Amino acid sequence: MRVVLAEDLALLRDGLIRLLTAFDFEVVESVDNGPALLRALVTHRPDVAVVDVRLPPTFTDEGLLAAIEARGQVPGLPVLVLSQDVQPVYARELLSSPGGGVGYLLKDRVGDVGQFVDSVRRVAAGGSAMDPEVVAELLTRRSRDQPLQALTAREREVLGLMAEGRSNAAIAGRLFITEKAVGKHTNNIFAKLSLPPSADDNRRVLAVLAYLNS
Repeated sequence: MRVVLAEDLALLRDGLIRLLTAFDFEVVESVDNGPALLRALVTHRPDVAVVDVRLPPTFTDEGLLAAIEARGQVPGLPVLVLSQDVQPVYARELLSSPGGGVGYLLKDRVGDVGQFVDSVRRVAAGGSAMDPEVVAELLTRRSRDQPLQALTAREREVLGLMAEGRSNAAIAGRLFITEKAVGKHTNNIFAKLSLPPSADDNRRVLAVLAYLNS
């Protein structure tokens, strides 16, 4: 699986390269600034991009903007964004770009190697990988809106786990309920949020997140 990596801190960049290589990823190029990232993404069209939000020259949202622009030129380009802290505006901007295969993780999650590698693979496959803290922040910001208030406490739990990219089986295991019950809660969620049902779980998760950030 071919990866383009963007990280301005040399030690962390080298560590990520070693980690990804150890799990059979091929890092086709690693860069440390926004313009170089855009060029690398458009040139290599990797299976997935792992991108730090803050890159030179501005150290604000250079990495994110480069990734969004690249997704405009390469539709559906999978992007996993890494951030030092919870910045919901970054998640909204990423989710508003067309196509699946998106993720937003706090850098602390990289310390959990298994979770990080699973997130990279999930995003590369067209799924989503949202940090639980980001999901909680997005849900909290929408808690005053009527459509979300219509959800039961259990449905909100299911929605949060769906947003993290978990499968129905994983949600069932986490909440100690059956997969049939998860399916029922999911159908209720989409009905209350006026979202059409879909057999594509990844698209459903992205649709819910896009709605919550609209």
